[in-house]
Amino acid sequence: MSITLPGPTLGVVGGGQLGRMLAEAAAPLGVDLVVLDPTPDCPAAPVAADQIVADFDDADAIGELAARVDALTFEIELTDPAVLAAASEDHDVPVHPDPATLETIQDKLVQKEALADAGIPVPEFVAVATAEGLERVVEEFGGVMLKAREGGYDGRGNVPVETPDEAAAALDQIGGAAMAEEFLDFEREIAVMGLKGADGETRTYPVTETVHREEILRESVSPARADDAVVAEAESVARDVLAVLDGRGVYGIELFETREGEVLVNEIAPRPHNSGHWTIEGARTSQFENHVRAVLGWPLGPTDLVAPAVTANVLGDAEATGPATLRNVESVLSAPDADLHWYGKDDVYPLRKMGHLTVPGGSDDGADRDALLSHARELRDGLTFRDA
Repeated sequence: MSITLPGPTLGVVGGGQLGRMLAEAAAPLGVDLVVLDPTPDCPAAPVAADQIVADFDDADAIGELAARVDALTFEIELTDPAVLAAASEDHDVPVHPDPATLETIQDKLVQKEALADAGIPVPEFVAVATAEGLERVVEEFGGVMLKAREGGYDGRGNVPVETPDEAAAALDQIGGAAMAEEFLDFEREIAVMGLKGADGETRTYPVTETVHREEILRESVSPARADDAVVAEAESVARDVLAVLDGRGVYGIELFETREGEVLVNEIAPRPHNSGHWTIEGARTSQFENHVRAVLGWPLGPTDLVAPAVTANVLGDAEATGPATLRNVESVLSAPDADLHWYGKDDVYPLRKMGHLTVPGGSDDGADRDALLSHARELRDGLTFRDA
């Protein structure tokens, strides 16, 4: 392959924070981004070359996007795979990851079935349609996590059900097709950012520990504070997952480490993922740059760890509703070891991801990640959306 600059133009369905960081990573490579998003002046708009304002599944708009670019990708799973595939064919423009992979991922039950059929370890799961059926499953599993099969993200669409008498209300809250998954007594949640490039090349980033509360990712610790055997198993499982999925790009692979040291797949995102934001400062090539490279069929960048890193998400708090103004930012900017990323969202509401900060450590893998985590939390918790 011969690559010249200025480079190609990449079309991205979705212009949220992931689209923004993709545009930031693409610019030094000489690659322009055109994003499609229904929100005027979306977070990616200030750094992308242009925005098409349209719904994620608008066939005419996606066709317009395909006509203007050299390759297509997506940073949100709410687009229609059939529309993407048709636009790709009509305009002879490649789309990655493959729309068939997106279709599999969009339905959590279909996703789990595909993984289980491939022999990849997953928690026990079952489709549920009625309160009576869910009651039986709750009794059998001793409690479940009820998940919306489609449309859930950032913990939304997940409802814990601990007793049979909670079944009916939980199904009403989901409001559609659902899947019940066994509660796991896990040691920690971990993740691997997997990467598929041209000619079947695959790479993985170091295993990351992810810290959730209320089903929302709060912090990540890289590398994970897990035993070497668990890390090796997580990397092996991630490579098995990549073998099941078609199309180039970055895949966020969320995993559980059980008390017994097993590694089970939770969910997969066929795009850059919050679990991999640490790679901007902590890896030789960020997940965003490598996604751009992979989708374009360019050589992949190294995924090696540069330094241990802890990332803390900046979320809207319980009282934060309305126009977004982040205060006390100087406390983070004054810290010599912290990097702040603001997503440019106009409005804040409780638990909405508004930005993140990363605290990298030294070059030694044995750096005190507990101390890094404590420091990142302290800096993050000093930020506020409320008046003093």
